[in-house]
Amino acid sequence: MSSEKFIKNNTALITLITACGVVLISLGVRQTFGLFFMDFKNDLNVSITQSGLAIGIQMLMWGLSGPIFGVIADKYGGHKAIGLAFIFYILGIYFLYSGPNTGLFFQIDLGILVGIGLGGTAISIPMSIVGKHFPLSNRTIAMSIVTAVGSFGYFISPLYTNYSLVSNGWVNTLFLFMLVLFLGFVMSFFVRSPSLTQSIEKPNDQSTMSALNEAFKNKSYLFLTGGFFVCGFHITLVGTHVPVYIADRGLEGWTAAAILSLIGLFNIFGSLTSGYLSTKMSKKIILSALYFLRGISICFFIFLPPSNISSFIFGATFGFLWLATVPATSGIVAQMFGTKYLGLLYGIVFLSHQIGSFLGAYLGGLFHDLYGSYDYAWYLAIALSIFAAIIHLPIKEEAVLRLKTE
Repeated sequence: MSSEKFIKNNTALITLITACGVVLISLGVRQTFGLFFMDFKNDLNVSITQSGLAIGIQMLMWGLSGPIFGVIADKYGGHKAIGLAFIFYILGIYFLYSGPNTGLFFQIDLGILVGIGLGGTAISIPMSIVGKHFPLSNRTIAMSIVTAVGSFGYFISPLYTNYSLVSNGWVNTLFLFMLVLFLGFVMSFFVRSPSLTQSIEKPNDQSTMSALNEAFKNKSYLFLTGGFFVCGFHITLVGTHVPVYIADRGLEGWTAAAILSLIGLFNIFGSLTSGYLSTKMSKKIILSALYFLRGISICFFIFLPPSNISSFIFGATFGFLWLATVPATSGIVAQMFGTKYLGLLYGIVFLSHQIGSFLGAYLGGLFHDLYGSYDYAWYLAIALSIFAAIIHLPIKEEAVLRLKTE
């Protein structure tokens, strides 16, 4: 095992590198939208609730389009799915930049178009394509590399965006985003699915419907899907509403940008650690611990007196837990069902994640406008942490009978 090559061929290497670049760009742009809320409110007359709704729609469209892009990637190649998604992403930012971008059009631009773009460019599709190139022994490590590099986008984008919003304004900042997304579009052509000769898995004639039927009859898959709902609620509540929450607590705007950047920085270490540990110990135990620790991190953040120090500690601790759930979750899906339909089956798990994201974004804004604070949203996030920590424990980390008998 120790002499086994990590990179099997040049296609795997190029796919890994470019998938990292695609996710870095996609997630980097996505992480900054909360910083625009006050500009949208002042210049476009968009309320916090409307902005939260747009992000909620974005998360929902991200999840709904994910399985569709997964089918495209599984059948026609990852590069085609990701390239198509980048076109939607670029169009969403373009219309948000140039108009029409108010009222219903704001929801279409930031919600529907950007959400569809994220469905094929962020995390699930690029990572599933990378997973097809690597065997079970090191698949989670390869996936965690993609997640970790994507996290670097989380780190640098809020810092730059906070500076650019002050120096250049939100319109020029969005124009730069379009240029960066076009670079991602070019990179997408190199995120290639393995050919039949490069595939690390035995070919099989299982149909798409058979794969779906097999998955939905598996209780462990359903538990995993339910748990990932909580992940989506957490990260979208934090990523979307922390800037306003920080302002409500009397802290400076740069503190919010620092929190988001610290999340990105420490998520690099969290993702790599999760990927490594997933090769050494039970993935379900890792997931249960991660969700429980998220609840602890949130408790300290909201119950301690507001300060930059407590905010930075929250950014670091929650960042370490941020996307650390992804390598273990996707790894369990691939372990149970193989990689032929990994894009589709992980896409469905991710749809649950995005339904949680929709509620995290929308309910956060709704609670804030109804009650003048985010307290009820945070209490719900803590309760969901406990739920997720429990629901992962019954999961059976083993291949389905079909794979055992092949």
